Amino acid sequence: MSTEASSLSKDKELILEHENKIVLLWSLTVWLVVMNTTMFNVALPTVAGDFLLTSAAASWIVSGYSIAFAIATVTYSRLSDFIPIKRLLLIGLSILGMASLIGLFANQYSWLLVARTLQAFGAGAVPGLAMVLASRYIPISRRGRAMSFIASAASLGFGLGPVIGGAITQFLGWNYLFLITLMVILLTPVFLKLLPNEAVKRVKFDFVGAVLTGVSVTGLLLFLSTLSIYFFLGSLVSLIWLWKHINKIYSPFIQPSLLRNRSYVKLLFVAFIAFIIHFSSLFLMPIILFNIFYKEAAAIGMIIFPGAILSAIAAPFIGRMIDRFGNRPIIVLGHLLLLVATILFAFFSSVTPYAIMVTYMFMSVGFSALTSSTTNEVTRLLPRPEIGAGMGMIQLIQFFGGALGVALSGLLLVWQSTLLPTESYRNIFLSFAVLLVLSLLLFSKEFIPGRFKWRRQ
Repeated sequence: MSTEASSLSKDKELILEHENKIVLLWSLTVWLVVMNTTMFNVALPTVAGDFLLTSAAASWIVSGYSIAFAIATVTYSRLSDFIPIKRLLLIGLSILGMASLIGLFANQYSWLLVARTLQAFGAGAVPGLAMVLASRYIPISRRGRAMSFIASAASLGFGLGPVIGGAITQFLGWNYLFLITLMVILLTPVFLKLLPNEAVKRVKFDFVGAVLTGVSVTGLLLFLSTLSIYFFLGSLVSLIWLWKHINKIYSPFIQPSLLRNRSYVKLLFVAFIAFIIHFSSLFLMPIILFNIFYKEAAAIGMIIFPGAILSAIAAPFIGRMIDRFGNRPIIVLGHLLLLVATILFAFFSSVTPYAIMVTYMFMSVGFSALTSSTTNEVTRLLPRPEIGAGMGMIQLIQFFGGALGVALSGLLLVWQSTLLPTESYRNIFLSFAVLLVLSLLLFSKEFIPGRFKWRRQ
């Protein structure tokens, strides 16, 4: 029998029966979905060799996935305002299963891109709806813990992805990576049993806004990959059209009020920078280990794995720190850990593989701390009617940042082809350090005008 959502007589907050079971099950699903994302990072050198691709072209296996994932995430989050979470998740997992079958038998680069894109459109339902479910049904006193548990599953996925992906790619072939996401389909009946029944609200969905958002994001990334002025102009026109469109209809795909909220926009920027750096690093580490140290896919995965395991172990402690001290000190801590990691990568990633292993420990923990606290701060900052749209928007920006970071990293490697590889990698990571300093200064100016106030929430 399905769980029923009910109201508390005092504060009218919705509660969720079997909360712990649902959080655990959703964390398992997030783990599999995120692992699917990172498995292909270590497979990129192999795929590029099979299809004779440049670094920029190969990066689209990751960045194309991230674009579709970002658009899908905000779409599912927006639809959850008037379509039951249970129904949306069923749709997403069905698309994910179909795409996995296509990828399993893909033997051309074009079909691989199609499979990855469809996978992203299905997988986007999982993290987007997870945050909506948590913000809608879990009280703020326990929300940080729940979000950190989900974040720890994502961190574990980031870590196990390279290990499992490397082993499968090396011994079976990259096509078999698509078998992993087929496992998610087995969880569907349990979700249908446990998730709450919700009423359908008759609201017209803004398909025009969704299409314009997708065209704008894709056009910008295509411009960065090809430097074609036509893609830039197309993206610019779409953005202008989108802004005019969302300001004149009743229920827009992106709510203009969110973009007028200065504090929320600065949190978007923080999340954007975090995903640029983390996804770029996950893209660059296998390339460095392959080109500099001649490591095979399985060995690459084992080098990345310890950092993600540490992040998964640290996530519950991060959640308790968020619930106890608030989000803002943890956001600063996440910035500092990422800054340390980018500087270490800049000067030591080409010295020894063990430097990459140790440095990624700092990065994965910092990324987990920063994303968990930023997401939780959004749920605290926004009024309840805007949380669904706000969570969707921040995840759109996050995964757009991930796609942008991978595309830029591939492009920068091509631009610096006349330099020694060690110099190219150093320049990219130092650029990341500058972005982190800018993000920290912007956040501190908005949210920390005086000194830190360590407090219980």
